[in-house]
Amino acid sequence: MPDSRVPRRRRFLVCEPRHFAVRYAINPWMDPDRPVDVIRALDQWQALVDAYRAHGHTVERVAPVPGLPDMVFAANAAVVVGGRVLGSRFLAPERRAETLPYEAWFKERGYEVRHPGSVCEGEGDLAPAGRWILAGTGFRTAPEAHREAQEFFGVPVISLTLVDPYFYHLDTALFVLDDGHDGNIAYYPEAFSPGSREVLARLYPDAVLATCEDALAFGLNSVCDGRHVFLSPGATALAGRLAERGYVPVPVDLSEFHKAGGGIKCCTQEIR
Repeated sequence: MPDSRVPRRRRFLVCEPRHFAVRYAINPWMDPDRPVDVIRALDQWQALVDAYRAHGHTVERVAPVPGLPDMVFAANAAVVVGGRVLGSRFLAPERRAETLPYEAWFKERGYEVRHPGSVCEGEGDLAPAGRWILAGTGFRTAPEAHREAQEFFGVPVISLTLVDPYFYHLDTALFVLDDGHDGNIAYYPEAFSPGSREVLARLYPDAVLATCEDALAFGLNSVCDGRHVFLSPGATALAGRLAERGYVPVPVDLSEFHKAGGGIKCCTQEIR
């Protein structure tokens, strides 16, 4: 394929994993008896930040708060569209305090911020995709939050049902490759209900489909700038398929964060 993919510079918000740990289990990946190597996690996270900056992207930071081990997963904190911020209302009580420092960060910078009335876990389940927002439900974010997002942003929201607890957030089963009018995605079909698979096939007939092995390697918890795809090095088949389509895979190892059910996208909030 011709070398025609054009990257778009992005602005990302991240949170240093200074207090990262697995102290409770709120998804099938988490085991408090499996220790986290915090030094390794810090090194892996810094490698992700360095990779973003090396490719021309802006990276900003929110300060980590002691006692909030999952605050590193910035994507869950909010979704930002057109300068408006819909914050998060976490399902798990252990994570609810993460909302305040993120919402404060945005408010201090003059953003319009709304705290959702229903369970809503930010870009974990809401993926802006050009003409619409793809929205996951089934394990975390409530369907009512999809309607709230549509009213707040004035953008059509496409509800999708997740059915596999290992892919409990939309961003573990799908990511946006191109967010223009005729955008595209990569996803793992079996993570979705039959009806949702039909919807995705209609909306994205040329989507890049991932294998189960890709998905379990957190290959779909990825970030794309329109050309470069920052993804787990374990998703080898997916990397090959992306390269065939003219994308440039940029492997970044965040395996320490897999212990908490997270990866590259989980650690990355995009500010639009």
